[in-house]
Amino acid sequence: MIDHDKPPVIVVGGGPAGMMMGLLLARAGVPVLVLEKHADFLRDFRGDTVHPSTLDLFDELGLLEALLMRDHNKVTTVGGVIDGKTYRIADFSRLPGPARFIAMMPQWHFLDFVAEQARRLPCFTLRMESEAVGLIEGPQRIEGVRLANGEALRSTLVIAADGRGSLLRDAARLPRKDLGAPIDVMWFRIPKAPTPDNRTQGYIGGGEMIVTIDRGDYFQCARVIEKGGAERVRAAGLERFRADAAATAPPLAQHIAALDNWDDVKLLTVSLDHLTRWHRPGLLAIGDAAHAMSPVGGVGINLAIQDAVAAANILAACLADGGDPDPLLHKVRERRKLAVGIIQALQRVVHRNVIGAAMRETAPRAPMILRLLQAVPALQALPARLLGLGIRREHIRSPNRPLP
Repeated sequence: MIDHDKPPVIVVGGGPAGMMMGLLLARAGVPVLVLEKHADFLRDFRGDTVHPSTLDLFDELGLLEALLMRDHNKVTTVGGVIDGKTYRIADFSRLPGPARFIAMMPQWHFLDFVAEQARRLPCFTLRMESEAVGLIEGPQRIEGVRLANGEALRSTLVIAADGRGSLLRDAARLPRKDLGAPIDVMWFRIPKAPTPDNRTQGYIGGGEMIVTIDRGDYFQCARVIEKGGAERVRAAGLERFRADAAATAPPLAQHIAALDNWDDVKLLTVSLDHLTRWHRPGLLAIGDAAHAMSPVGGVGINLAIQDAVAAANILAACLADGGDPDPLLHKVRERRKLAVGIIQALQRVVHRNVIGAAMRETAPRAPMILRLLQAVPALQALPARLLGLGIRREHIRSPNRPLP
C-alpha cells in the first residue's frame, strides 16, 4: 500500500529522463515531485531526434497518437554527403513496430507533452524555477535536496536527472570515468524555405563536417570542430565561418548571410563519460547525469528515456508499496551498463575513424562500410535497428495504478 505520510520521490531535472521518470512513477501511484530550474522548456540547440525506441514506448503507454499530434517531421532514412556524393546509411522503414521513422520534434514540444500527460495524474507535481543545488545527507542515506532559495525538501528517494553538468552527481561523490571526446560543436541556425520532405543531412568535405537539422523554416546546424578549437574558428572571422559553412553544406548558401553575429553561434562542449556507480542510499543518477553522450547519432535523449523506463520497471512497485528502494538501486546500472557501454564505444569509433578522418582530409573517401550499404540496400536495416532501437531496449513494465 502507498504510504501517504512518506515524502515524495524527488526528481531533479525536467529533461527527457526526469520527465519520463516522473510520468512513470506517478502512473504507478508513487508521489513524485519534479524540480526544473528554468521557467519553461524553451531552449534552442537541444536534441530533436525522437527515435523509434522512444516512440514505441509511447505506443505502449497508449500515447503515441497524441504525441504525434505535436509539431514534428518524419525522417525515414538517414544519410550523409561526403565530398558531394550522397550516401544512405539507415532505412527505418525496414524496422518492426508502429514507428518506422525518427520524429524530428523540438524538445520543448516533447517535454511539454510529457508534462501535460503527467499533470493529469494525482501523484505528480512539477515545480518550475526550482533549482536544486545540494543534498541533505543523513547518517545513513541521502534524505532530500536543498534549493537555491534556501528551501530544504525531504524525499523518499532523489533521482538525479540534472544533466551532464550534474551538481547532485558531484555532491554525492559518485565516481566518474572520462572517456575523452576529441570534438566540440558550434550550433547556429540558417533560414530555409519549407519543403514537403525533411532534409536533415550530414555533410563532410574540405576538412569540415556540418549537420543540418531541418526544422521546417530553418536549419539548426552543427559545425563539428576539434576539441578546444572554438577560439581559432572565431579568430578567423565570421565571414570565413559563413564561407566554410556554405561550401561544406551547399543548401545553406542561399541564406548564410542571415548569420550576422557571433552571438548567434553557440558552443557545445562535447563530453563522453559515465559513472562507474550510479547510486548511493537514497539517490540514483540517470540520463546524462549518469553517462554524458556525444551528439553522434542523436541517441542521448533516447538512452536517457530508456534509463527512466528501466529505473521505473525496477523501483516503481516497491515505492508504490511503501518499500525501501535502496537495495534495488544497483540493479538500474546493471540493467543499463551494456547498452550505454556499447553505444559509447561506437561513438568513440565514429569520433576517431569517421569524424577525425573527415577533418584531417580535404578530399575524404567514403569508408568501405558506406559503399557496401549502397551496394546492398537491405543492409541499411542493420544501422537503422542499432540507431533506432538501440541495444537491449526497454519496455514499459512498471505498474499502472494511479490513485483515484
